[in-house]
Amino acid sequence: MARVQPADAVAFRAVWAQAQERWSETIERGQALPEELLHQRVGGEWSLVQTLRHLLFVTDSWVRRGVLGERAPWHHLDLPPTGMTRVRGLADADVAASFGEVLGLRAERTAVVGGVLATLTDAELDEERRCVGPGHPKAGLWSVRRCLEAQINEEWRHRDYAERDLAKLTG
Repeated sequence: MARVQPADAVAFRAVWAQAQERWSETIERGQALPEELLHQRVGGEWSLVQTLRHLLFVTDSWVRRGVLGERAPWHHLDLPPTGMTRVRGLADADVAASFGEVLGLRAERTAVVGGVLATLTDAELDEERRCVGPGHPKAGLWSVRRCLEAQINEEWRHRDYAERDLAKLTG
């Protein structure tokens, strides 16, 4: 899939709604499976639970830190990208977390993004927000547009990966 680059606030809201609709189907599929399958890696890729933990990291980084300016928004179960220097205080990929626990955190994060998008204006998209202190994204200025594009593209891609891997797990 090509990188999603919504043109305006209305388009961001529409693409976010589509991404969440797609994820609701995947999560419903996951809820019908035994817990152990949700923790199983396929072809060296993340499990479904790890993928959702990564999306917690994405939201905490790009929306809570990048857009909302929280200095250190991460939950200890957030999972940074493979190869990224660990963000202080975060668990590693193999820390045990139940699907239910991760879904609860996921619901909180999607509500944060939904809240940001609900009031987003076209003018705000080009505003720059400052990240301070260590973390991801790195300290400096980031446009709201760039932060929200990162969020939406990660959501879209990782849902595709999760569906691919669930199909392999369930034959």
